[in-house]
Amino acid sequence: MAGLIRRSDIDEVRARTNLADIVGDYVSLKSAGVGSMKGLCPFHEERSPSFHVRPVVGFYHCFGCGEGGDVFTFLQKMDHVSFSEAVERMAGRLGYELHYEDGGAAPDHGNRARILAANKSAEEFFIAQLATPDAEPGRAFLGQRGFDQSAAERFGIGFAPRGGLLTKHLKGLGYSEDELIIAGLLGKGERGDVYDRFRGRLVWPIRDVTGSTLGFGARKLLDDDNGPKYLNTPETPVYHKSQVLYGLDLAKRDIARGRQVVVVEGYTDVMACHLAGVTTAVATCGTSFGVDHIKIVRRVIGDVDNADTTGTGEVIFTFDPDEAGQKAASRAFAEEQRFAAQTFVAVAPDGLDPCDLRLNRGDDAVRRLIKTRKPMFEFMVRRRLAEHDLETVEGRVAALRAAAPVVAGIRDQALSIGYVRNLAGWLGMDPSEVQRAVQTAKNVAPRAVEPERRPQNQTETGHDREAEPESARRTGEPNLTTLPTDPATRLERDALMAVLQHPADIGVDMIRRVAQVAFVDNTLAVVRDAIASSIERWNQPAWLSLVADEVPPSFSTLVKQLGVAPIPEREDRIAAYCKSVTADIVDRDLLRQKRDFLGALQRLDAASEPEKYGQVQRDLVRVETERRALRDA
Repeated sequence: MAGLIRRSDIDEVRARTNLADIVGDYVSLKSAGVGSMKGLCPFHEERSPSFHVRPVVGFYHCFGCGEGGDVFTFLQKMDHVSFSEAVERMAGRLGYELHYEDGGAAPDHGNRARILAANKSAEEFFIAQLATPDAEPGRAFLGQRGFDQSAAERFGIGFAPRGGLLTKHLKGLGYSEDELIIAGLLGKGERGDVYDRFRGRLVWPIRDVTGSTLGFGARKLLDDDNGPKYLNTPETPVYHKSQVLYGLDLAKRDIARGRQVVVVEGYTDVMACHLAGVTTAVATCGTSFGVDHIKIVRRVIGDVDNADTTGTGEVIFTFDPDEAGQKAASRAFAEEQRFAAQTFVAVAPDGLDPCDLRLNRGDDAVRRLIKTRKPMFEFMVRRRLAEHDLETVEGRVAALRAAAPVVAGIRDQALSIGYVRNLAGWLGMDPSEVQRAVQTAKNVAPRAVEPERRPQNQTETGHDREAEPESARRTGEPNLTTLPTDPATRLERDALMAVLQHPADIGVDMIRRVAQVAFVDNTLAVVRDAIASSIERWNQPAWLSLVADEVPPSFSTLVKQLGVAPIPEREDRIAAYCKSVTADIVDRDLLRQKRDFLGALQRLDAASEPEKYGQVQRDLVRVETERRALRDA
């Protein structure tokens, strides 16, 4: 059918794409053994990383929720694109020319690609307009806040002119009116008249982690503009304000490297921080910092659960000292337990936000603001104390009752003890009295979000039994975490992992022999049979997918898990390990054959059945010869 991408091109794009590079745009990945990487799953909320990526085989799998697949599956799920769109995006990234069946053109995959393209064209238009005479108010605004032309270029800032110029420009590029309305670039009045959504405003592009422009934030400049101070792109198929963070595309590498993120309140604050050297700053876009933002930050920072908070990352919030800022602090604190990382608050002297602080006191003042941050718990405790008169007994008792729930929410026991002592000192009370109040708060009103703890019953591959995919628990389908742990099953599991992940190191002859071995575990025997039926395609890039397609659907998850589970060996010994473990399972099968032949010899009478007896002897010699050759190899 015209428009379908040729299968050979799909396989070639998949083979040329490094899955870890693509996943790494969304998730902070760390080494998990030879050829394996892991991080926090982007498809469900977790504290202990169970999301594994195997770049060599081009597959990922989460041992927590069961999601798995290749690079195209990942993009489909993360960015809500079609399969063909995912292939085309990766081909464009590689500079690879795709071919379509019957010479047809690429099909229309819907609005997403067109919206992103329209946003990119609009961004380029806005940037060019910033240099025009009409944009003088915008340039003056930037200059008054300490931002020069290079800063504007670094953050892609532009100017949206009046007079419907954006509409004329984009229509001239071939975009329809409906497409531009869906993209949020145009608005539609009650009488059906169409207008540029952003007019006479300074414009910031809002991008995702890959750098694609999803929408815009626009700041009012002119006195006769009756709109809000900041106007953002409305909800569109690609822009969801609760799921984006301004500046994350610029900050993600440093966030992952330093395991620190600084959450500020506005676009100019992000700019000021980055220009001052705090390159981990991000901001929400017209909404408060919420659960979806937390999920994004945790994935990027690699926010792994750690009971005593030692070695975890840092999340630093900056809040204005006004009432709105205090409410924002309270909202952030309400979600604090969703982080395994330590949370902090940075409040500038004299109530200056990072942009004004940089303008009035320089870059070093911004850096000091972040360095002198206070722990979130201390900030919240002091806030509660400030609401009461500590000069009276009644005030101190009321303050204790208000602050005790805050201390009760601290999950690190040593930290909690320290705050009990500090609170006692701030109140002038006996620590034992404060401890009783904190314990009462724990018993009466536990925090709504309890921290997850690492289950103790783990399989030998290091995966939680309790993290077994929900679908597997519900339907009873085969799963790596539920396999028996006897030596025979372990050997079969390890041999299949080697065959699926490193077929080139093993070679087709040994793979064929493994596929003929008798298995103790009936579940793994199904995977072995799928390998046998796919043996002719053992050296294709999609080898793992081919085997997964051969098994019954309920066994597909098991194949994918075997294809991504970490192999316990150093990188310089991985080939030797794979050859060794597959040789061991073949040797085990030859030993079984030897036992059977020896038993047959004992049952046969050489005198009455000389031909059968002789054949069994020859088979026994053959098996012994194969075993010696195998061990010599």
